[in-house]
Amino acid sequence: MAEIGFLYTEIRHAVRHLRRWMQPRRVPTPLAIQPAVSWIQPEPYGQVLIIGPWNYPVQLLLAPLVGAIAAGNCAVLKPSELAPRTSEVVAGLIARTFPPEFVTVVTGGVEVAQELLSRRWDYIFFTGSTAVGRMVARAAAERLTPYTLELGGKSPCIVTADADLDLAARRIVWGKFFNAGQTCVAPDYLLVERPVMQSLLERLKGCIQRFFGPDPAASPDYARIVNQRHFDRLAGYLRNGQVAAGGQTDRDRLYIAPTLLVDVDWNAPVMQEEIFGPILPVLPFDDLEEVIGRLRQRPRPLALYLFTRSATVRDRVFGSLSFGGGCVNDTLVHLSNPHLPFGGVGESGTGAYHGRFSFETFSHRKAVLQSLPLGDPMVRYQPYGRKLWLIRKVMR
Repeated sequence: MAEIGFLYTEIRHAVRHLRRWMQPRRVPTPLAIQPAVSWIQPEPYGQVLIIGPWNYPVQLLLAPLVGAIAAGNCAVLKPSELAPRTSEVVAGLIARTFPPEFVTVVTGGVEVAQELLSRRWDYIFFTGSTAVGRMVARAAAERLTPYTLELGGKSPCIVTADADLDLAARRIVWGKFFNAGQTCVAPDYLLVERPVMQSLLERLKGCIQRFFGPDPAASPDYARIVNQRHFDRLAGYLRNGQVAAGGQTDRDRLYIAPTLLVDVDWNAPVMQEEIFGPILPVLPFDDLEEVIGRLRQRPRPLALYLFTRSATVRDRVFGSLSFGGGCVNDTLVHLSNPHLPFGGVGESGTGAYHGRFSFETFSHRKAVLQSLPLGDPMVRYQPYGRKLWLIRKVMR
């Protein structure tokens, strides 16, 4: 669903629509510069660098490549060193598929990434943490290189009292614990209207057991934490509240059970940093306006999810809060629609891609105006003198 199937969708969509995307687009020409025709002509930037993360090491490296190729660029891919086996597979796939002067994979650690960023590129596309995104932006600024940053953040999920709680529980558990929570758009924390909090908690617990069985460690559908450094960071969050479900850990097996945390303080570390793991803080609220006020004070997230039956509530939340993208009565799935742009805002990212938006991300939109041989109005030329009144009239 998240790796291969997603890429099939992106590739099919690009192949189906590319001929139309690449056509020059006619635009109007003001009267003051007639007779002429104007158009926007997309062209490739040239050589692009794509740096991918470890959590979806196929999709998040190759999906941008679909757009880069569609727009006519050559590309160097830098996969994450934290997923070394997948990096080897992707490198072999690319080597068998493309001449190296068109697309090349460069593997290695942080020092390789730093060396790549020190080179001149026509465009840089980075997916990863906000902290590393700042480093990429600084490196790009040295050469005034345009870039896209696909970052993360703390994506809230709001459940109002009128929501379908059974549906909400299923979709929140699926979205949060997919890939053991190691998803940049996973619900990071849950805000539940107080009258339905206990009822929703019971449903969340029931869904965890239905999806992963009585022992999630034995489930073939439940992932592990990527490494011990991330495991230790996540295990520390378990002390930031009361465990309502899960909480079991095994450092040797990099296992953390699907966990619900309650009695969490807004100032706790688990509420300050992106969790990126299978721990879901659940906080009650009494007033939606209070929630909106709190969220407006925090960095703008990559995603926001809202479960409600009320169009008024939906419009109030989505009209008041800025975020990259999101869903009403669902989680994660907005990024699977190639007709929607996917990207962040502020600290959650810069730029967007997927579908046509990928083609546009990797294309320079060249502006062209062609004057037509249908006369040459002398009003534009000096001396202006008595023509000033006519110039003012035309320009207005």
